[in-house]
Amino acid sequence: MAKAIVGGYVVPIDGDPIEGGTVLIDGGKIVAVGTEADVDIPEDAELVDAAGTWVLPGFIDAHAHLGVHEDGEGWAGNDTNEMTDPNGARFRAVDGIDPYEPGFDDALAGGVTSVVIKPGSGNPIGGQTIGVKTWGRSILDMTFAEHVSVKSALGENPKRVYGDKKQTPSTRLGVAAILREAFTKARNYQAKRAHAESEGKPHEVDLTLETLAKVLDGELFWDQHVHRADDIVTAIRLADEFGYKLVINHGTEGHLIADLLAERNVPVILGPLFTTKSKVELRNRTLRSAGILARAGVKIAITTDHPVIPINFLVYQAALAVKDGLDPATALRSLTVNPASMLDLDGQIGSLKPGLDADVVLWSGDPLDVMNRALRVFVRGDEVYHFDESRGEGVSKDRRYREAR
Repeated sequence: MAKAIVGGYVVPIDGDPIEGGTVLIDGGKIVAVGTEADVDIPEDAELVDAAGTWVLPGFIDAHAHLGVHEDGEGWAGNDTNEMTDPNGARFRAVDGIDPYEPGFDDALAGGVTSVVIKPGSGNPIGGQTIGVKTWGRSILDMTFAEHVSVKSALGENPKRVYGDKKQTPSTRLGVAAILREAFTKARNYQAKRAHAESEGKPHEVDLTLETLAKVLDGELFWDQHVHRADDIVTAIRLADEFGYKLVINHGTEGHLIADLLAERNVPVILGPLFTTKSKVELRNRTLRSAGILARAGVKIAITTDHPVIPINFLVYQAALAVKDGLDPATALRSLTVNPASMLDLDGQIGSLKPGLDADVVLWSGDPLDVMNRALRVFVRGDEVYHFDESRGEGVSKDRRYREAR
């Protein structure tokens, strides 16, 4: 059955806001967006009264460890880093995701309906990422993008992990060398594979090199964990050397070289922005960086790096970035269409547009005002969260199987 969200202040993101707008949903997709006069609502459609609310697309956290680093579980629920092999391209975040961890309900409370879940930064090459919805009963129905990118790390984390083991890489030189060696092997693997296929002969499949070959072929993005400006430049040099699609993750000192990032058209998933300056790489962290990058022409998204910052605080980081100079419209784009487009997911999520997933959130007002909250959350057109005024708390749709009585 079709569903029509009517009477709200509709903010499509890619398009002008609509006072008293309508969002028509059918089959889990957005069918139409416009004024009441513009949208033909079927007679049997379910009507959702959005009067007095702001209607926006669900937010996206493009760099999270939701489900692989579970809240309140300690080591038993932490599957973020397989720190036994510097080249973990064959590792997959999907194999460690627990959809029943409380962070998924927290995401809904913060209006976050989609996340790109990534391995951690303990290895120079951490593994493969996945795009999932924040509501579902298993990873099978939550997944909307099975293959997004490969996570890699430069800087302090991998050199500390392997330096403590007294093995390579223990320096920045060693980390970069691991990446060069890995991609050189992947190029050789591509050539051997192509030769075997041209002669109709079988070839041995190597899961690590198959993954890196997909990066070289442009099928997967290269998500580069990096903080310091010099390490960001190393990331750019390596991308130039091997020709892959680079996305900077964290980018703490990106504002120091904003002009270079803009010139190279390298996007930045920025954050988390609420942390202390707990290590050398973070000494130049500032809430001003989002505005500086955006004004220079860099496409930015904002991340919580959950559980580093609770995922429901995503919009609060954007609000404080606005306080420190980020344009409000760009702030909303940094939570929606920007993270979607920089990872080639904007054909599915990121705005209120016909053909996209019906991930829609009704807010009590402008979400950049920290006093407002998500009142109702729809994922693929299904209402999965609402704020219960009488109880003063949010209520998520139950994920558990209920036996019929």
